[in-house]
Order: sequence, then C-alpha cells, then structure tokens
Amino acid sequence: MAWNSAPPHSAASDPMLRLHLREPDYTRPLLCPPEDRKEKLLQLLERLYGSVEGRICLDEIIRLMQVYYAHKTPEMIADDADFDPAERFTERDVILITYGDLVKDDDKPPLRALADALETNREFGISTVHILPFHPYSSDRGFSVVDYREVDPRLGTWEDIEQLGLRYRLMFDGVFNHISAQSRWFREFLNGNPRFRDHFIKFSTLKAIPEDYLQLVLRPRTTDLLTGFDTILGRQYVWTTFSPDQVDLNFRNPEVLVGILEVLLEYVRRGADIVRLDAVTYIWAELGTSCALLEESHVLVRLFRAVLDAVAPRVALVTETNVPHEDNVSYFGDGANEAQMVYNFALPPLVLHTFQTGDCRRLSAWAASLDFVSETATYFNFLDSHDGIGLLPVRDILEKAELEAMIERVRRNGALISYRNDESGEESPYEINTTWFSALNQENSRESLELRVDRFLASRAIALTLMGVPGIYLPSLVGSVNDTEAVLRTGEARSINRGLLDLDVLRAKVADPGCPAYHIFRRFGEMIRRRVQSPAFHPNASQRIITLHPAVFSVLRDSEGDQPVLALVEVAGRETLFEIPRDELPRPEGVWRDLLSWKEYPVEGGRLVCRLRRYEVIWLTPVL
Repeated sequence: MAWNSAPPHSAASDPMLRLHLREPDYTRPLLCPPEDRKEKLLQLLERLYGSVEGRICLDEIIRLMQVYYAHKTPEMIADDADFDPAERFTERDVILITYGDLVKDDDKPPLRALADALETNREFGISTVHILPFHPYSSDRGFSVVDYREVDPRLGTWEDIEQLGLRYRLMFDGVFNHISAQSRWFREFLNGNPRFRDHFIKFSTLKAIPEDYLQLVLRPRTTDLLTGFDTILGRQYVWTTFSPDQVDLNFRNPEVLVGILEVLLEYVRRGADIVRLDAVTYIWAELGTSCALLEESHVLVRLFRAVLDAVAPRVALVTETNVPHEDNVSYFGDGANEAQMVYNFALPPLVLHTFQTGDCRRLSAWAASLDFVSETATYFNFLDSHDGIGLLPVRDILEKAELEAMIERVRRNGALISYRNDESGEESPYEINTTWFSALNQENSRESLELRVDRFLASRAIALTLMGVPGIYLPSLVGSVNDTEAVLRTGEARSINRGLLDLDVLRAKVADPGCPAYHIFRRFGEMIRRRVQSPAFHPNASQRIITLHPAVFSVLRDSEGDQPVLALVEVAGRETLFEIPRDELPRPEGVWRDLLSWKEYPVEGGRLVCRLRRYEVIWLTPVL
C-alpha cells in the first residue's frame, strides 16, 4: 500500500510546534485582545443576542480564548506571528477524506491501522487527512455525536490523533448543528436541568408550528421535523432536522454558542488545522422562514472565524452546505470574514453529467463562472465523499430532464437515490448514493478494464486541475465499487460507499495487475505527484476555461512568474482532434510538453494541435 506522508508544508515548519501544553500556563500574562477585535466580536454577538446578552457573552468568550491561549507555547505564538494566510493552501495541498475506522487491520486499533497505511510509502502528495467524526456516536456513522470531547474507544485515543497530526495537517468535523439524543447535554434537558432547558428547540405540541410555516422549512430528509420525547416536565417535541436521533442545538441561547466555542478551541488544541462546519446552513432556525441559509448562520460562521483569527490564525474553516451553488458560495462572506474554503458541491454532479453525456459544455460554462475569491479563501474540489452526490447544488444549472436522465443512468449502475421533502411537501431526489467508480461504470459491463479505468481517472483529473484544493475520498484511490451488502445489512443507502477496507486485501489488490485498483492506484498517484509539483495549480493561480470542443474540457492555469499549465481532458470516450489557436496561449511560440507523458506538442501554423485518445488527460506546459 502506498500513500504519501509529505510534510504539512503550510502548517508550522517544525511539527513539534503544533503540540500545545497539556496544562495552561497562567504564569504568563493573559491574552488581551485588541479593542478592534473585541468590538468586532461584540457587534456579531449583539446581532444575535442584543446589547445586554451580547456583552455578557463576550466576556465569557474572551475567557475561553484566554484559557486556550495559555495552552500555546511561546514558540507557537512566535510562529503564528510569521504566518502568511495567503500561503495557507498551495499547489501542494491534497486532502484525503476518511473515516477513522475505514482501514481495517485485526492486529491494531483502526486509527493506528490508518496511520500505518498512510506511512507505508511516500509516493502520493497527500498533505492533509480529514478524519470524519471520530467521537462516540449513536447513529449516522458518526454524525450523531454523543460526546464532542472524547475519541470513540473503538477507533483509538487522542494520542493516536496527535500522532497523525505530527505527519499531516488534520481536518476535524464540527458537527455543531445537532447532537445525539443519547448525549449528556440532551439527557440533562430530559431530566429538567435548568442549565440545559434552552439548549434545544422545543414545543409543547406537534401543532405548535402552523402547517404553512412547516412547508417553508428546507428539509434534507423526509423524516418528521419534530420528534416527541418524554421529559421530567412532560412530553416535549424537539426540532430534529436530520433524524429523530439528531437533535438540533438552539443557538438562540448564548450558552449553546459558548459551549460550542469551547469545543472548537479544544479541537484546535487537539491538533485540528481545519474544522469542517457540518450542515452549517441549518444551524439557526427561524419560524416563518426556510430555516436555512439565514443571515444568522453567516453571523455564527463569522464569529467562529473571528475567534480563530484572534488566537489560532493558522486554523481554517470549511463550510459544508449542500445547497444551490450561489447559496453555497455565499459562505465565503466577503472573502476574508467567513470560511477559508467552501465545498464545491456543484462540481460532482456536473462532472458526472459530463461523462454520462460526453459533452462538457455545461461543466465548462459553470467553471467559467467561478470567481477568484480572495488570496485567503478558495474552493474545496471533491467528487465523492462519505455521503453521496448532491443534486440540490445543480438545481439551477441543469434542466429537470437532465437531472432525471442522470438519475436513471446511475440507477442502471446500481446507485441508490435519497429523497427530501421539497417546498411543496412532495418527495424529491436529494442525492445519489454510490461510489464514484460505480457511478461511471456498470459493474458487469462488457467494457474493457482499461476503458473503465481511463474514464474514472479522466473524471478525477478535472477536480485536480480546477482552482481550489482537491479532496479525495480514500476508497477512490483504489476505485472501490458499490457495497450493496452493507446497504442490506444496515438499511441505510449511504452505506453503499462506506465499506471497510481490509489493509491486507488492499495491499494484494494494488499489487495485482488484474485488478482495477492496481491501475487506478498507480495512475491516480502519478497525477497527484505531478500536480503538487506545479505552481500553476496553486489555489490562487489564475484560471481560464477554454471552450473550443464539447468533448474536451480545457482549463488554463497560470501562476504569475511560473510555468502555465493547459489541462485537457477528453470526456466523450473517443479519439478527438483538439486545436488551440495561438492567441489562446500565454506563450504562442515553441513547444509544449505533457507533464504526464512527457510527449511534446509544437505550436505550428498558428495553432497547437493535440490528438487525444479516448478519456486521455494531458497537462501541457511550455518548454523553456
């Protein structure tokens, strides 16, 4: 097995500088935030809670910041002073997404098995590991957190997390929208503890919310919005956006915000370099609205950002908002005050549509609309994840007939479809549940192994070349297929792409030329290695989509002062002649060389001509 353990270049240069003090050092002067930072925090708090509650809340937040800051070593503080936010992410950043127990080895705890798999070889360019929720949980594969402060003992310990953090930057999940119905916080609510009485959104009857208000609520599920629980004070109906076991936290209560900020800062102390704000668009409920995409959710993201900027400037936020594209990218704020990264949710369905139809025009038009965000913020480009391929993000990009055709094609490949209740109360498709390899390829297809692998890798190349930071779900490194047995066993559609990977079996597959994993692993790894060596793929490098042929997705990336890269992907599965006029090229003379094959293409007769094989990927750069 081979994954890279490249040093986390954008983190502190010395990994030991990332280790906080076990106990706070109160012999040093306490943190005293500048007045402008305190004023900024106060304005945000007053927006949520009013003047009086806002000031009370500010005092408690400053105390939490002081406690966290006392855990930082003097070396860490000095190192933070030299940090350049514009270089937080570079071309060398590739994020691996995985569950803590996705890699299985009977001889050791899962987190150590994962570490061993990552350390086996250093051929890939993985800089960051996103460990999906690793806390004790009661459902939803970790996203119903029982205790934010503990590592699930079935996975390992905080020490195991710390050891991973010495080799990689780490992304933690901030599942702050909701908490498990089995959590201590919710048990205290059921037991009538006055401190937790307003931690959750509760009603005395199911009829407390008028029907017309219920129809306004944007739902990602078909389950009931309110779930009944027996409490010491009688039957209460609690807001549950995602499932009856996942109770929404009530951020109208400032004590909830304080409690979550304390968790956020503990995550940083435990090694988080990036915190993913799960389902943050649903974090604030307001009757009479959609209870999603509200201004208050943006205010909360700004608060999280302001606190981190003050005490942990190296730590970034990434927002996970599976909503239409324009709403999704709104969580960049002004480019400097909300998320440093936003999940590029429209990308997966658009790439899937491209390879299903053999036509990249929809994808190209959308990609051409992507704006440079700022020097400190960028897109998180992924194709698959632990969930599925969201359909809401392209609701305003693809026609209804195109979405229906996409769904029908993946169903033939064995995919499942999850639904939500739409604005009219009807069920509508919400996401496609499948592995990425199976989304593109029928399991019992008569197509050659080579063709299926070529198609898969061509699609992956698009996410590697677009402006932003690429994220790769670990099973895609070996082209995992749909796990229908897991769906039957769990009864959950999302289990189809959450199957465990036995380390010994994986090692055998990537060593066997007869397995797709062998070819995918090596060729995918080569693309990643070439990517991280080219400054043209820096997130801030310019991007220009060149729309000359519907069968060739082409993007020009150019980092000022460095070698530009013209990335071409054949999407139709046939040999395609692609001609680029010299005036489309930043260097219209001489020879261009493919970074992947080293084949050279001269500019002749006023044009650069490439004859692409089916699903071929070419990354051209001018020869000096």
